[in-house]
Amino acid sequence: MSDLLAILNAYRATEQRHRTAFLATVVNTQGSTYRRPGARMLMTNNAQVGMVSGGCLENDIWEHTKQVAEVGEARVITYDTTIDEDVQWGFGLGCNGVVQVLIEQLDRGLINPLTHLADCLRDRLPRVMATVFAVEGMVSNVKVAQRFILHPDYTITTDLTEQSLIEAISRDAKLVLQQTSPLTQSYHLATGRIQVLFEVLQPPPHLTLFGAGQDALPVLQLAKAIGWQVTVVDCRAREATIQRFSQADQVCLAHRNQLSEQITVHAQMIAVVMTHNYLDDFAILKVLLSSPVQYIGVLGPKHRTGRLLAELATEININSDRLYAPIGLDIGANTPQEIAIAIIAEIQAVLSNHGAGFLKQRAGSIH
Repeated sequence: MSDLLAILNAYRATEQRHRTAFLATVVNTQGSTYRRPGARMLMTNNAQVGMVSGGCLENDIWEHTKQVAEVGEARVITYDTTIDEDVQWGFGLGCNGVVQVLIEQLDRGLINPLTHLADCLRDRLPRVMATVFAVEGMVSNVKVAQRFILHPDYTITTDLTEQSLIEAISRDAKLVLQQTSPLTQSYHLATGRIQVLFEVLQPPPHLTLFGAGQDALPVLQLAKAIGWQVTVVDCRAREATIQRFSQADQVCLAHRNQLSEQITVHAQMIAVVMTHNYLDDFAILKVLLSSPVQYIGVLGPKHRTGRLLAELATEININSDRLYAPIGLDIGANTPQEIAIAIIAEIQAVLSNHGAGFLKQRAGSIH
């Protein structure tokens, strides 16, 4: 997510300076690769923002932008990083995989993907983007880099003109909206075959951090470093908190008896409770456990949280499936910085529905 934010910021600056910009997008992979479909890199004459590999392909991709500019059409470059090809090309990757990268010049009349990515971040609503990355056969009315956008209200934006293809992609896009991982789909037309990458464009996770102690700062800093939106809630309502947590997207000074009026909870919210105050935690959990918040993490020992839940059970119905207490992965964290890593790592595992074990013990692909 931080890569995407950097790309969008760099593109805005490029527009203001009226410079030519190219976008490289990983559209398909096979085997072991460093980045997955949807990874992007913005390129201009004086900058590259984002990565589509571990740093080995980027310079070669930039060379291909010259051909894209000359021809005036997007193109897909295939990198076969199996061992034999790797040695032959001299990339030194040794990944044993195949990567296909779409390279396009932005603002050439086709739908600009960065515009819709920016809309997703602004509206905080997901949408589906389908991108044509392969056209095989005698298909004349479909081109590489044409797109189909399914908006949150199920309206569409597309530069495709083949009606049967639009209808087929529309059906699949509505199904894809229910998942998070990119996928590729093939469509057979009367005169050839089309391959399309589907991506669910998601807004960044929204972390609401209840607590404004010194140990909350590393949690804020790490969450912002990976591109999350963060709201800090200080139930002590100290004005100094606004300055101390200036990196947050929002700082809310709300006493515990004002939480319901001042805090908006929603299903996409991630909540971390670390106030170090029993009565504040009680009031916060009373609001959170009665809401659709997808993740609730509580800092503190088990017996303390158990006591809180026992008292809360006399007032509200408690579903503890979303509750993670003590919060964080078991990585031997000791310092506030290490604890922040354990907290953010656990949240990432929950959001991606991964078990957070050692990769060396994972059978099959790590993705």
